[in-house]
Amino acid sequence: MTIFRARALDTPDDPFAGGVLRSGDDVALAVVDGTIIDRGVYADIYRDHPDHDVVDLRDGVLLPGFVDTHVHYPQVRAIGALGMPLLEWLDRCALPEECRLASPDYARKVAAEFCFGLISAGTTSALVFGSHFPSAVDILFREATRLGLRITSGLVVSDRGLPDDLLTTPQRAHDEAVDLAGSWHGVGRTRYAVTPRFSLSASEAILDACGAVLDATPGALFTSHVNENPAEVAAVAGLFPDCDGYVDTYDRHGLLKARSVLAHNVHATDPELAVLADRDTAVAHCPTSNAALGSGLFPLRRHVDAGVRVALGSDVGAGTGFSLFKEGLQAYFMQRLLADAGLPLNSAHLLHLATRAGALALGLDDVGDFSVGRQFDAVLVRPRLGDPLDVCLRHAESPEDALGKIFALAGVSDLAGVWVGGSQLSGALRQARSGTPGG
Repeated sequence: MTIFRARALDTPDDPFAGGVLRSGDDVALAVVDGTIIDRGVYADIYRDHPDHDVVDLRDGVLLPGFVDTHVHYPQVRAIGALGMPLLEWLDRCALPEECRLASPDYARKVAAEFCFGLISAGTTSALVFGSHFPSAVDILFREATRLGLRITSGLVVSDRGLPDDLLTTPQRAHDEAVDLAGSWHGVGRTRYAVTPRFSLSASEAILDACGAVLDATPGALFTSHVNENPAEVAAVAGLFPDCDGYVDTYDRHGLLKARSVLAHNVHATDPELAVLADRDTAVAHCPTSNAALGSGLFPLRRHVDAGVRVALGSDVGAGTGFSLFKEGLQAYFMQRLLADAGLPLNSAHLLHLATRAGALALGLDDVGDFSVGRQFDAVLVRPRLGDPLDVCLRHAESPEDALGKIFALAGVSDLAGVWVGGSQLSGALRQARSGTPGG
């Protein structure tokens, strides 16, 4: 047993449904084999569990490990290409980079950079848009396993509208996905996600193949894009004239379930929101990407009112980095800009979107907060003495105020520790800090 002693903040109860921030200045978390078996005030826990190792983390603020529900592995080197709408950005920046992952040597370097990007940002679990190449997906799973991350990913499939190197056939898409799922789904901390790129590049036949893989792989997830950009939405409508909107292009193939996550959904109709709520399908809100590409302001209030689950995604590389602190802050800004149409957010909302909401969207019931029975996935925020965040934390008026200052000011340099399943990824974090990822 290890007892972690900390100033801890988490959101076990959904703030969008009346939950509040849970906090404690001297919390003890008793951890055995990566699982929290007891929680309480330190003096009480230590009295009940004497003579065990104590890790004192009270010089920082302990938060649950972040859960990124939409991030692109092949696009690390495309981050920061600004000034373009979605379809132009794909053609000029993302797709040429994705073609390069046909080379296993190139894919190994990108996989190392990608995984270190997650770790350095405190992301311990992620739903990852994989590669169009099976060898590159296999490389990602191997690297994530080596480092200890919780990764759900899969082969990205398309059969039209993209460079020829990224296209496949329905049969090949099915067979390669089944092979990858057989190798990695449910192995250690990895799971498989059925992943058509988007309906713009996926025919009815490829979507049928995706449905077959999903049916053949119990517990697998489904993920894709939806309603991101007006030009994209219009193009999809032209390709699927018999469908009742973009969401229906997936729904009629049986792809929308409780473990399905659709990214963006900026331009959703009310009937589409009703379908997503009925299927219990979650939406990955990607605020910096939506802003950088000019895609629009996400209608969070309409999603919540419709009963659609929402979590955060960084959307690397259209997004502006791996940090869910940044995504949470941008989500807050977006809702402020929407004025009366927006949903006012407080710091508890932001933490929930970045942690427990993401865990539930990915079907990871045992992560996302510090309750008994959860895995000890955690990040320690510890700014340098005298930095603005340090000053603000020392003068915070309440735990909610302290958490708000963290989302406003924290960056990757303020993370002093990352744990997954009770194991500290200290060596990986040091390498990420020094800019020397392995591979």
